[in-house]
Amino acid sequence: MRIQSVGITNHSEVENRSWNFRWALLSAAFVLIVIGILSVPKIFLAQTNRLPAQLQGIGIDQRLNEAVPLDLKFRDESGKEVQLGDYFGNKPVLLSLVYYDCPMLCTEVLNGMLHTMRNLTFTIGKEFEVVTVSFDPKDTPAMAEARKKMYAGLYGRPGAEAGWHFLTGSQDSINRLTQSVGFRYAYDPQTGQFNHATAIMVLTPQGRISKYFYGITYLPRDVRLGLVDASNHRIGTPVDAILLFCCQYDPLTGKYGLVISRVIDLACGATVLGLGMFMMIMFRKERQPR
Repeated sequence: MRIQSVGITNHSEVENRSWNFRWALLSAAFVLIVIGILSVPKIFLAQTNRLPAQLQGIGIDQRLNEAVPLDLKFRDESGKEVQLGDYFGNKPVLLSLVYYDCPMLCTEVLNGMLHTMRNLTFTIGKEFEVVTVSFDPKDTPAMAEARKKMYAGLYGRPGAEAGWHFLTGSQDSINRLTQSVGFRYAYDPQTGQFNHATAIMVLTPQGRISKYFYGITYLPRDVRLGLVDASNHRIGTPVDAILLFCCQYDPLTGKYGLVISRVIDLACGATVLGLGMFMMIMFRKERQPR
């Protein structure tokens, strides 16, 4: 009996040690798996943050409410020397930075602007001005004139040629303008092209940066609200004022988003006003002789 007891005890100890070893292995494997899962996002982010050398330093830094230098000198489509401030003073300005020899991206920006402005009830030259500036000092007024004829013609509204300006300038003027609006770009000697981001900007009549709209397509509603806001409500309709009250510009996305609390306030105000008018009408009817 004693020998059997010892044998049973030894067998039990072996099983316990085996289970302890298995649990240790499982625990270690679990810890390694957790560490691996937690490290995946960091590795992914590290990979995504590694931009190609050609795109290093490219981007757009927002300079909201900062003034652009209106004394900058450029040349218009006819080759005449002009100042940037010649296009400011009375209307908001839609500013775009492109270069006329761009094989693809800048053309997409201009096409996106054209599509948006054709869907606006506002007219170029009447409610707002458009200034397109080349950031390639090698571009010539003849190239600017060709672009103007094409896009003003495609726009198809009277007065567009007087309101949409295509400018070229020196490297110094280009640098000062691009730096003032936060537009960072770089020349790629291998391709002979410029690497750059895309956006259009809305400026106030005084030359202050009001809004940025990113990409190559721009929602007509957002651009309209941006122009109304930049003009300090000197253009637009009462509906635009209501939309601006219900929407708020998000600098991160470059779009207008609905503010639910303001919509509720507006709905409550409209309800109270409607009830007040209804009660007034009913009281007047009661006072009238039958």
